[in-house]
Amino acid sequence: MAGEKNDGVMAHWKCLLACTLVSMCPFQYGVDFGIIGGLQAMPGFLEVFGEKAPDTPIGWNISPGRQQLISSLMILGAFIASGAGGPIALFIGRKTSIWLACGMCVVANVVMMTTTSIGGLYAGRFVIGLANGLFMTFAQLYLQECAPARYRGLTIGAFQSWTSLGSLVGTVVDNFTVKIGGKQSYIVSLGIVYIVPGIIALGLLFVPESPRWLLQMNKEDKARKSLTWLRPFPERVEAELQEMKLAIDAEKALAHNSEIIDIWRNPIDRRRTLLAIGAVSLQAASGAMYMISYGTYFFEMAGVGNAFQNACILTASGVIIILINSAIITRYGRRRIFLCCGLIICGFCQLIVAAVYTAKPGTSSTGKVIVGISVLYILGYNGMVASYAWLCGGEFPSQRLRSYTFGLAAAIGFFGAWLTTFTAPYFINPSALNWGPKYGYIWTPSCFIGALWVWFYLPEVKNRTFEEIDEMFMAEIPARKFRSYKCIGAAALAVDEKEPRVSVEEQVENVVWSNPKAVAETATYVE
Repeated sequence: MAGEKNDGVMAHWKCLLACTLVSMCPFQYGVDFGIIGGLQAMPGFLEVFGEKAPDTPIGWNISPGRQQLISSLMILGAFIASGAGGPIALFIGRKTSIWLACGMCVVANVVMMTTTSIGGLYAGRFVIGLANGLFMTFAQLYLQECAPARYRGLTIGAFQSWTSLGSLVGTVVDNFTVKIGGKQSYIVSLGIVYIVPGIIALGLLFVPESPRWLLQMNKEDKARKSLTWLRPFPERVEAELQEMKLAIDAEKALAHNSEIIDIWRNPIDRRRTLLAIGAVSLQAASGAMYMISYGTYFFEMAGVGNAFQNACILTASGVIIILINSAIITRYGRRRIFLCCGLIICGFCQLIVAAVYTAKPGTSSTGKVIVGISVLYILGYNGMVASYAWLCGGEFPSQRLRSYTFGLAAAIGFFGAWLTTFTAPYFINPSALNWGPKYGYIWTPSCFIGALWVWFYLPEVKNRTFEEIDEMFMAEIPARKFRSYKCIGAAALAVDEKEPRVSVEEQVENVVWSNPKAVAETATYVE
């Protein structure tokens, strides 16, 4: 094939540059978690929104109710925005949605920096949650739809890297600004929120819209122009564009319109919807949200060393592993990483932390063990669960329903995160149950149940094109056979040009779409 030897990372530099820009969207999401988690243990913030508590290590505390709302209102906003992803995508594209998120982010941060009213703070948290929901949903849709199949995992790995990097930056900034004292200590922290949305808003002026979204909106000429910009070899653009168009048209032929009910009406779409929801929900099932949202507060109230420094160590470990993971994500499958190296590690870490604290609460040796195991937990979560959860959630939906399905999956994932964040203060706050690290007992079985679900139900779609994934779902291939399945439909023809069987149109019409089980009956599998 012409140009095959040069079809590497450098050949796709324009596409990967655009994807890198868009992958920066979750930096704001990560910064928010990093900053807010620290503010709740910052005397300057608690002087304004908390209350004196002489019996606590820092002399201040915040009521569980306020703590719940400050952290969970952001996630509630993200839940609402991501749930509306499907309807929003009918009117505006991926780029416009991200621009809207940038504007909302700025407005929300202005409110949070200027208000001294708890109601104003709540309003700012909710609006910034709406912005984060748009960032997380539409940025991932853009990456999934624009990146070549072989680099899709790499771009989502970069996406997760920005989340972790944002959390690290927010945590480190809190560590230094806490020393300023007074209201300025948290005002300075919030000031960094403006930087990345500004960069993204300007950068989007120079990158194209998603070609798949343009095709779904019947804008073929614009889709062709977009794909030509994104791909290094113009001679291949028309073939890829027509393959996208055929797959989208074939799906539309099965369902005469794209309504949200379609994600449940057809058994194949229903399976894809449930898989996307299940994959994204594994983040909440791992129990990571309480440590991400309340990490600094968690360490402070448990009396585990310097809380701000421990939070920095925890977050930095997550950044390191996610960067390493970005380099290997295209080589290893989602299923094995999710199961063997992710959820099981998280489950055992939660159990060890809870058991050690139960045996010897408040001692120096217990504190060291808790910090060490918490670092291992974050390594397992960031490097093996978080990236792959969002990646799978975006790979499984059908093309015509991707905005609806991924939006719903993201919304349910955010709902799980909100539920965890909302209820955690009842367990870890000294004014409530005061379980502290014993909270891990709840999340150990949750992690193991998630691992079992992955083993039995999660298909392996590493490096598959969306057209190949469509074919495998249409053929009703069992989850364990996805990895070894050899496609024989339209997607395979686009790759295997040496031995063409029949036209793409005939394959789509006669084999893959009109009689999907014929594919399974004649399928071949690679050992």
